[in-house]
Amino acid sequence: METIFLVILATIVVSLVSFAGALTLFAKERALKKGLPLLVSFAAGSMLGVTFFDLLPEAAEFGTGGMFAAALSGIVIFFFIEKIFHWHHHNTKCRVHTVAYMNLIGDAVHNFIDGMIIAASFIISVPLGIVSTIAIIFHEIPQEIGDFGVLVYSGFTRGKALFYNLLSALTAVIGALAFFFASSYYENLISVLIPFAAGAFIYIAVADLIPELHKQKSLRISLAQIAFFLAGIAIIGMAGAVFVH
Repeated sequence: METIFLVILATIVVSLVSFAGALTLFAKERALKKGLPLLVSFAAGSMLGVTFFDLLPEAAEFGTGGMFAAALSGIVIFFFIEKIFHWHHHNTKCRVHTVAYMNLIGDAVHNFIDGMIIAASFIISVPLGIVSTIAIIFHEIPQEIGDFGVLVYSGFTRGKALFYNLLSALTAVIGALAFFFASSYYENLISVLIPFAAGAFIYIAVADLIPELHKQKSLRISLAQIAFFLAGIAIIGMAGAVFVH
């Protein structure tokens, strides 16, 4: 009973990160532009850290031969999902509101999977659940700010954008509960989802986040990005060493 409580609490906290978009209401545009690349750097480092320090070692302990296939499928499936939504974005670029709703649907699917990852991590161990949740939160902050910007740009009021972003984020809770109760019926579900999550994290970090960092040409900001990237890896690594192992 304690595990399900922690799963729900963690996914609610992750869902509330959708309000990160509200930062744009108070932060100066210049400060926000400077801070976002650093958050993206930290998010990329933390996702790779939780993948290689926690998720893959945990998957290896199950001793299943399909670990690498599950990790590869995570990368491939996320590639397909992103390709589909890029295609929709390209073909609806003149229909602003359609782009906004496609963005919400894509975010809802992504958050649903995040919830499943959190539930799977907590079922294995509470410390692994905590570090996975931390990695997801740091990934969600820049993403939610970006999603908020897309919705406002598409014609939503700021209040409506925050509300719909929150609804989309709450699918993490649904995903977590669905996986938590399904896992008791399918014993091998965790052994498949953990490496799948690792593949998903690798794809998000390498295909989505790191390319954004290469857009920065300033040497000073680039060095700061490298520092935040390494800090993300180091903090997750230390958290895993202290709490998980």
